[in-house]
Amino acid sequence: MRIAVEEVHKLNREADETPGILRISLDAKARIKVGPFSRGGYSRQHKDGIDHDFDPDVVLGLFGFLLPEHDDTHFYFTKSKITADFIVDAIESLWSELKQTRKIHTLVLNMDNGPENNSHRTQFIKRIVDFAYSNSLHVRLGYYPPYHSKYNPIERVWGRLENHWNGELLDSEEKVLGLASTMTWKGNTPTIEMVEGNYNTGAKLTKTEMQKYEQRISRHPKLGKYFVDINPLRA
Repeated sequence: MRIAVEEVHKLNREADETPGILRISLDAKARIKVGPFSRGGYSRQHKDGIDHDFDPDVVLGLFGFLLPEHDDTHFYFTKSKITADFIVDAIESLWSELKQTRKIHTLVLNMDNGPENNSHRTQFIKRIVDFAYSNSLHVRLGYYPPYHSKYNPIERVWGRLENHWNGELLDSEEKVLGLASTMTWKGNTPTIEMVEGNYNTGAKLTKTEMQKYEQRISRHPKLGKYFVDINPLRA
């Protein structure tokens, strides 16, 4: 595990020092239960919160991106599940913004090996490969091994967000999105988007279909689970 972490750090240093390469840290936050529930902090509105959250009005998912070298954050909320398709749709949405103002030929994505975005999740690999090829973009996936997610920079953003709305009653969607939009990360506020539509789990490729995508990627010779290279420019 230590070797994998060191390799991620090496990948990140190279990305941060090389023009044309953009590093993005991404991950999902714990789902947010919307309702008049106590969050364990001092209430700024002097309202009493319910001390249990068994019946929330709605549960929101939140997937976030941090550009560590630029201190930019981007939050994507959903009432649906955060699936492989949701994650890549969010990446595509973010890329449509980034490419307008930056000259980038390579993306380095820092991630945890979660169930919906790990390097053997066939639907995720299909979607991220299709994304790279459709944009003629070199994409490098660098995963943190289990129990090392604390090194993923986006995790510190989630800690900052929790501190920001601690003591607030997150009793409406508007309240959640409004508070998230006023959080600051090193002086910058995040972009906020509510993603509509329903995402279903379970989409996957057959072994034959996946073999075709494996031929379009390269894996680290010893740490193939943690490092995947997708380079359509070499195809």
